[in-house]
Amino acid sequence: MTNHSAQHDVLVIGSGAAGLTAALELATRLRVLVLAKGSLTGGSTAWAQGGIAAVLDAGDTFENHIRDTMVAGAGLNDRDAVEFVITRAPESIDRLCELGVPFNRESGDLHLTREGGHSHRRIVHVDDATGWAVQEALLKAAEANPNITMLGGRSAIDFITDRHREKFSAAGRVWGVYALNEETGHVESHTARATVLAAGGAGRVYQFSTAPRGATGDGIAMGWRAGARVSNMEMMQFHPTCLYNLEVKNFLITEAVRGEGGRLFNPVTGERYMEKYDPERMELAPRDVVARANDDQIKRYGLDYVHLDISHQPADFVKGHFPTIYEKLMGLGIDMTKEPIPVVPAQHYTCGGVVVDLNARTDLPGLWAAGECTESGLHGANRLASNSLLECFVYGEAAADDILARWDDLEPVPAILPWDESRVTDSDEEVVIKQNWTEIRRFMWNYVGIVRTTKRLERAAHRIELLKQEIEDYYGAFRVTTDLIELRNLLQAAELIVKSALHRKESRGLHYTMDYPETDEVPKDTVLVP
Repeated sequence: MTNHSAQHDVLVIGSGAAGLTAALELATRLRVLVLAKGSLTGGSTAWAQGGIAAVLDAGDTFENHIRDTMVAGAGLNDRDAVEFVITRAPESIDRLCELGVPFNRESGDLHLTREGGHSHRRIVHVDDATGWAVQEALLKAAEANPNITMLGGRSAIDFITDRHREKFSAAGRVWGVYALNEETGHVESHTARATVLAAGGAGRVYQFSTAPRGATGDGIAMGWRAGARVSNMEMMQFHPTCLYNLEVKNFLITEAVRGEGGRLFNPVTGERYMEKYDPERMELAPRDVVARANDDQIKRYGLDYVHLDISHQPADFVKGHFPTIYEKLMGLGIDMTKEPIPVVPAQHYTCGGVVVDLNARTDLPGLWAAGECTESGLHGANRLASNSLLECFVYGEAAADDILARWDDLEPVPAILPWDESRVTDSDEEVVIKQNWTEIRRFMWNYVGIVRTTKRLERAAHRIELLKQEIEDYYGAFRVTTDLIELRNLLQAAELIVKSALHRKESRGLHYTMDYPETDEVPKDTVLVP
């Protein structure tokens, strides 16, 4: 049982935008350990195609950006959190420029683009691969910093709390994390006076998702098990057009294809169907409207996918506008200049999560959190495009500032019990994990997807109860693996989503239920208390 943490002051779980922003700020005074599951670039940050929203143009105002965010969030946002993030956006962009992120420029100034839901041009970007450029710049800075140690291949299992002290205490303070070393197969304890959770979302709970393979809700599930409140988990954002391909699991066909004239068709009837759902805006309706339309066609006609077709545009125009997508599809035998693209809606972003305040504090002393694993009040019932990376920078910074300000009052780490694996054996039944993983993702997609009913939600809740016992027995008997840790967290995240969805007796933003199609007058968060 190794303990790597004696030499570190703060532990950061996650090496994406939120985690590395916090680490770089903390490292000005403290020694920081960053843990990542799999590779250091495996999180969602590197996948972000869009950009970062910030008010940088003289014709735009903070008030405009705040209003756009609240409209997208269907009024469920916390106004203080929205103001907090948006007024700090320009500083975040300045810091990224200092780190060397090569944002697109036009005659010296940052080039601003516009995305759905924004009233002005305010998205700074690096072509259509902003996240990758940001991830690279943050990683480079962290690797060059002598106060930051980064360990990949570490799967966090559970928080170390007062319950794990040699002198048992029922208080809930967090002292770090037990994590599986994926290479050795042994569990390590990593302790610290302060822990920052930046473990990403829970997209992989669904059969179709644009989230990376590791987005299994680990941080949300760990926070819940340790006693933190979780909020608005029913608010799952779905992207209307993800490539349907059995080999390639989560390739996004950007909204811009519809922006440049792409049309949606039913592959069986050949009908262009968006005029039934939104006759004025057609394919340019907001994401949730198009996603619901696609979902309705698929369910109603028993389809595997619908068709997105831009082949009526000149071939050079298509190749010039979408070089990355064109290349990718050609490699799969689809020529988008001549034929339609098979697409399905896919889970895209987790708007709910562990509850945090403006200092990024959770309910648990010693634990701060930032990014997609949290519910800060910024996104409300639907995330506005390009506000997600922004939230990572602002709350990563807020967590670091709060820890630095309170550092002298944080107690040193007490003696902690090592992880006990004396009573477990190696699993001989990996097929159980695979079977349960597939089952969860399928019933979540079918019963807790884009359009919900109480009956479907109750069916999902019933399935979860059956699987819970099976997975707990399995978890108790066998040595942990990353797959087993993820399966346990997936099921926990699924349960939180279903519970939250059953709580909300209205349709608002991303939560659409046929049993309660109206929207209540007063927006209320769904808060679950462990």
